Amino acid sequence: MSAIALTSASLFGLCGSALVGIGLFCVIAHPELLRRLVGFNILGAGIFLVFGAVSRRGAAMGLGGDPVPQAMVITGVVVAFAATALAIALLRRLASLTGTATLDPTSPEPSETAARSEA
Repeated sequence: MSAIALTSASLFGLCGSALVGIGLFCVIAHPELLRRLVGFNILGAGIFLVFGAVSRRGAAMGLGGDPVPQAMVITGVVVAFAATALAIALLRRLASLTGTATLDPTSPEPSETAARSEA
């Protein structure tokens, strides 16, 4: 039985794939918008990690890393940060207008929750 040698690029690629899976689960399974936003950020971090692993794939053969995926990752991190800040601002506004920050139609309205707590 032969042992499989994991290079750092392969390990980073596997970890990135795991983060993509976890992020997709969070985006699909949770009705709360903040959890979906965090899941989307985890998904993006996994994609960035996979891109970084792809750019370093040639380093095992003695070649330098490809600068194009590295530049794409750096640009993607900046864009993801700006999009996350905008999404949080919109989420806060939605919560202040509706009193809830979920997409679950079965969740009680804020007035129903207040009426139950007063009774």
